[in-house]
Amino acid sequence: MEFTPVEEGKPFSPECPTLILPALSIGNVGQLAVDLLISSIGARRVGYLDEPSVLPCVGNDAYGPVPEGDLALPLEAYASPSHAITLIQQRSPVVKGMMVEFAKNLAHFISISGKKHVIVLSSLSSGRKKRIDTSGDMQIYYISSANADGTDGDCENLGWKRLDEYDPCQRRWVHLKYLAEGNPVDEEMPSYEDELFDEDYYPGLPFAALFSCCKAKDLKVTCLLCYCSEGDNISDSFQLADAACKLLGVNPNNFHGNGQSGWIMPLSWKTVYGPPADMTLF
Repeated sequence: MEFTPVEEGKPFSPECPTLILPALSIGNVGQLAVDLLISSIGARRVGYLDEPSVLPCVGNDAYGPVPEGDLALPLEAYASPSHAITLIQQRSPVVKGMMVEFAKNLAHFISISGKKHVIVLSSLSSGRKKRIDTSGDMQIYYISSANADGTDGDCENLGWKRLDEYDPCQRRWVHLKYLAEGNPVDEEMPSYEDELFDEDYYPGLPFAALFSCCKAKDLKVTCLLCYCSEGDNISDSFQLADAACKLLGVNPNNFHGNGQSGWIMPLSWKTVYGPPADMTLF
């Protein structure tokens, strides 16, 4: 993985020890939440990441306030020195079969960049949820490297629940840890991304690879997760971004934006689901 700074010779914001990034999954909630955070905290693009395992893509400027023709690329790095936060936005998926390799490369880059705390934002399929929450509020789940069992006192104090399906002794989590530590592929184990049993679903997701590889580099890593379905998940992204702010002690009400509670909605969201339906059809 190669970092290309916007300003030649400048490293990836060593004065900002916290990094937030998405893990691609159902509903793209993690990506939407990172978009919202970049726009709201006024983060500026400081570089690009070149990674062969990420599919190429290109688009117009995502944040505005007006489209200026600046190209958006698959992996971009942003920084907000006033909040001591850096962010990486991933806009396209990883080549099938390369997720662990991608996570290892990214974890290595994060480590040498001097980051201390990595926050991974992602979503889980609501079809996998074992208990239905009738409260109406979205529950945030987490796993953390703070303790061996994935618990974290700070997350518990915020009312979040550790992901029950995280079991560091389960065979796929053990195998993922084995790979993250740089060991060779065990030919007798099924492919990491092949789903075999229900308990294999969670360690087969991108957030699990990022968690395991960052943990293997002795980085503090916290995964913030929510259940969702495919569709318009903008409301979910607000809650996931808000959870990241709570963990970092940042108050979104101070953003003074164009959305709810001070959030600044990205320019690209105006067309994320296309134009409204022609009401003359109804």
